[in-house]
Amino acid sequence: MVDPGIVAAVAIVYLLILFALAYWVDRRGQGERAINSSIVYTFSLAIYCTSWTFYGSVGLASKGGIAFLPIYLGPTLAFALGWLLLRKILRVSKANRITSLASLIASRFGKSSSLGALVTVVALVGSVPYLALQLKAVSTSFTVLTEGASRAASLASGSIVGDAGLWAAMLLTLFAMLFGSRSIQPGEHHYGMVAAVAFESMVKLLCLTAVGLFVGFGLFHGFGDLFRRAAAAPGLADLFRFQGASAHLNWIGLTAVSLMASLCLPRQFQVMVVENVNERHLDRAIWLFPLYLLAINLFVLPIALAGRMLLPAGADPDSMVLSLPLASGAPLLALLVFIGGLSASAGMVIVETAALSTMVSNDLVMPALLRYRHRQLAARADLIPLLLTIRRLAMVGVMGLGYVYMRYVGEAYPLVSIGLVSFVAVAQFFPVILFGLFWRRATRIGALAGIALGFLTWAHTMFLPAIAGSGLLPMSYLTDGPFGIAWLRPHALFGLDSLDPVVHALFWTMLLNCGAIVGLSLFTRQSAVERAQAALFVDVFGGAEAAQLWRRTAPLPDLRTLVGRFLGQKQAEAAFLDRARRRGLDPGGIEADAEMVLYAERLLAGAIGSASARVLVSSVVTEEPLGVDEVMRILDETSRLIEVNRELEEKSRALELAGAELRQANERLQELDRLKDDFVSTVNHELRTPLTSIRSFSEILRDNPQLDAGRRDEFYAIIIREAERLTRLINQMLDLAQIQSGQIATVIGPADLIDVIDDAVAATSRILLDKGVTVTVRAPAAPVRPVALADRDLLMQVLLNLLSNAVKFCPAGHGQVSISAAAPEPGWVEFAVADNGPGIAPELRDVVFERFRQIGSSQTGKPSGSGLGLTICRIVVRRLGGTIWVEGPAQGGALIRVRLPAATPAEDGSRLERAPQPAFAAPVQMPK
Repeated sequence: MVDPGIVAAVAIVYLLILFALAYWVDRRGQGERAINSSIVYTFSLAIYCTSWTFYGSVGLASKGGIAFLPIYLGPTLAFALGWLLLRKILRVSKANRITSLASLIASRFGKSSSLGALVTVVALVGSVPYLALQLKAVSTSFTVLTEGASRAASLASGSIVGDAGLWAAMLLTLFAMLFGSRSIQPGEHHYGMVAAVAFESMVKLLCLTAVGLFVGFGLFHGFGDLFRRAAAAPGLADLFRFQGASAHLNWIGLTAVSLMASLCLPRQFQVMVVENVNERHLDRAIWLFPLYLLAINLFVLPIALAGRMLLPAGADPDSMVLSLPLASGAPLLALLVFIGGLSASAGMVIVETAALSTMVSNDLVMPALLRYRHRQLAARADLIPLLLTIRRLAMVGVMGLGYVYMRYVGEAYPLVSIGLVSFVAVAQFFPVILFGLFWRRATRIGALAGIALGFLTWAHTMFLPAIAGSGLLPMSYLTDGPFGIAWLRPHALFGLDSLDPVVHALFWTMLLNCGAIVGLSLFTRQSAVERAQAALFVDVFGGAEAAQLWRRTAPLPDLRTLVGRFLGQKQAEAAFLDRARRRGLDPGGIEADAEMVLYAERLLAGAIGSASARVLVSSVVTEEPLGVDEVMRILDETSRLIEVNRELEEKSRALELAGAELRQANERLQELDRLKDDFVSTVNHELRTPLTSIRSFSEILRDNPQLDAGRRDEFYAIIIREAERLTRLINQMLDLAQIQSGQIATVIGPADLIDVIDDAVAATSRILLDKGVTVTVRAPAAPVRPVALADRDLLMQVLLNLLSNAVKFCPAGHGQVSISAAAPEPGWVEFAVADNGPGIAPELRDVVFERFRQIGSSQTGKPSGSGLGLTICRIVVRRLGGTIWVEGPAQGGALIRVRLPAATPAEDGSRLERAPQPAFAAPVQMPK
């Protein structure tokens, strides 16, 4: 055990350090700059991890194993997948100076004060169990550390004066006032509080990690040893898998409720939205926050398993994190754990009470005062002290309710059960937010009915059963239902008794909540203000502005004085002066236009809420509806803007398409440039080599007239061969240029394929003989003769190119070339040239026809030639109305097939002249 005085002193010193940090950030005059970091923003979001995480998750894991994970899967999914919703909430809140969850919902539905009040009441009642959870955690951990776990189990029977929970409530309330209600800030930014909360998040992570490492390496020989011993221990193996037939359904329900709660808890909304200083921080938080959740839960299961194995049977599961170091003789580590748990609780309490006090002040008390004490408020020149007093009293009241719940209800339940009661309560806001941000037709009546029905169902299925379980209500309420009506039993509503109580409550509350919102919204009408706010919220990314359906003017001095009563006169003067200068207006003007009135309303909304701000501004504003002509002008202007926006979107899409096409064209040009370089290099080599040979041997013949006849004939033969090679290259380039330019007149007539093939084989007999290639010609049986309707000379050129190409790739000495001709179907004839060379890979069968493209392999290397032969073939075949393509396996030979129009019998004796045409006609579809 540790001396109570030491524990109390350490706790107070730690809280003073937090306050000093917050005070330093606020007073240095650069508070926003101090927290303008995505890292700080992420650590402030980690306020989600309260004492529930620090103590309760270990307690749940010790009984249910991995059943604690859904509570953290929900927020992980919310941030990883719900970034659009998060960004929309942020954007809307910044544009409208939203300062609380109640203000967001009330502002969306026509700045409704009744809706804001309902949201506040639901949030207040729903948060009480969560506050009680924190007080119970602090109280229990203090007692375990100073008196032992056995004493902690009997806290409820002790006196109130000696209850550590009461002193914790008083101390945390004091610090909540110091952090959250020292002044009224526009937009309700508390830079110091955010810095302190971020620091607390680091502390609790380090403390829980320290315990985890102590358990793994101090109490066991590593985590492998821990898990092996746990797997062998009786009753612990079940903790590693789903337990119960409904475990999967429970996981889905808990994940869903935690997802909704992570966005709708007042403290989460405060740090995620209200305290956000830069929307871009969300970009990193969407993966950093889930990473934090993973890190802080990394050692939960090992600690739970160690507690089950090492602590006595019946030990309090929620105290295992603290009991293990104490039982192992590590009091300093236990004190560190207490500080970590205090950090987890204190951060939540401070931010939650600050957020709730703002909601109570802005959406409950101020609207009531404006309605029933308007004259008394008008007599006050400075209302800031009144606002601060209301908020401080609200903090005391909220903490008082939390303590009462802890004392008389919460002691009967584990931490996780208490927290889930609050989760389901605040989840009732999620449908309203979702529909409000994405559905224009959602109405105020639908939102009121949805939240009210969900709240009443929650109270019946979760809140009142918790009170009954503590003995404050008769147990017959649970077993028999209210007034003995069995089908209204809280945990078996309408006979549905197969679900876990939490999943059961979530199912019915969401069903009634969503049903009321959708159903009533479809059958009720929106007011003009609702329609304007709906457009502003739903189309926030489209740059929507608040629609001015009234002509609103006000004396500028009155407007300035009104704002100054809530923000301070100096701050109000500076705000209006800055706004006037930005708009190019006279700062000393006496009349405020509609835009300036709206600006003043938003300034006030940042301090007292949107509903109260609208009521106050209306007291000094002259407001009259716009005439029909003015409304039509606004509608015309809006329509024009919408049309312009649509045209811009279309142009943007067209630019994107054009950009993609340009990128493709650029890639093609780069490829052509590379091919051009290869061609130039190839032509340079192909021209220089024969010229060099011709020149060299000519010089030898000139300088050595006495050479014997045999050598002289050999040199002459070389010169002739190289000259022929040079001629072929030049002819190919000239042919390609002439064909592409359409300067060659084609003479179309019957062309017998067998005759053309025989002529081509005879013309290439020399190169066939030189390389030792055997040619086989396969023709259809007589009397069938495949006759093409083509230019015979051009057809001959195609065959020569294909035959030369086949010979080039055949192995020397045992090459085989096969040429076949056929009439496969009426109206068409075909011929094919096949070889036994290395073949052409399937992915290269289209590119071989490109200009300058030469296909080689690691064995054959780059082949000789210009890379123009197959290109000429394709151009000529297309010009003749045919198709050319590659067939055959990737290895063991290639086959190139040509299909051409067949000559009809009537055309056999005729010859047709075809004028020159462009070479690049539309390609013919290759037959399947």
